[in-house]
Amino acid sequence: MIGTVQNKNFEPPRLKLRKNPWAALFPCPVVLVTCVDSSGKPNIITLGWVGTVCSDPPTVGVSIRPHRYSCKLIEDSGEFVVNIPTERILKESDYCGVYSGRDVDKFSETGLTPEFASKVKPPLIRECPVNMECIVRNKITLGSHNLFLGEIVCVHVDKRILDDKEVIDFTKVSAFVYNQGEYWNLKKKIGTHGFSAR
Repeated sequence: MIGTVQNKNFEPPRLKLRKNPWAALFPCPVVLVTCVDSSGKPNIITLGWVGTVCSDPPTVGVSIRPHRYSCKLIEDSGEFVVNIPTERILKESDYCGVYSGRDVDKFSETGLTPEFASKVKPPLIRECPVNMECIVRNKITLGSHNLFLGEIVCVHVDKRILDDKEVIDFTKVSAFVYNQGEYWNLKKKIGTHGFSAR
């Protein structure tokens, strides 16, 4: 029986293309972060570099370029609110990421409604069904971005998106994500945590 000759220099064709390092993670949640200046005037910034980083205490991380107006506001105040937008305010969400609060009043320009928070100075956005009040616990200078770690000290949830157990019914929230320059919506539930072990 003749064995198969192995060529040590042979490399099978690659199905994946090697690329230089870049932020290839997707999808990224789209959020509207509110903050205030020293006089209490609010601003909104749209962010995609956002995520849960700790469960106890509940903490989110938001990354902002240092030259952005909101970066200094959050540094100075030590507070911000993460507001989760829906498709209904997609245009307003995009606007808040394109224009600077140095030049425009984004609440006035977009028609979004500020509401008082309970534990921080930055306002909630009424049109967003979920709002998380955050206090900055740490700031990390990374390179192109500064990472703010905000402990969530209060959460507001619109009653209309809750089920009878007061849990968020995601079918009632038309949230959307950011995919490398494009906005995408979410379609349907396709599994639950731990299903592979059951």
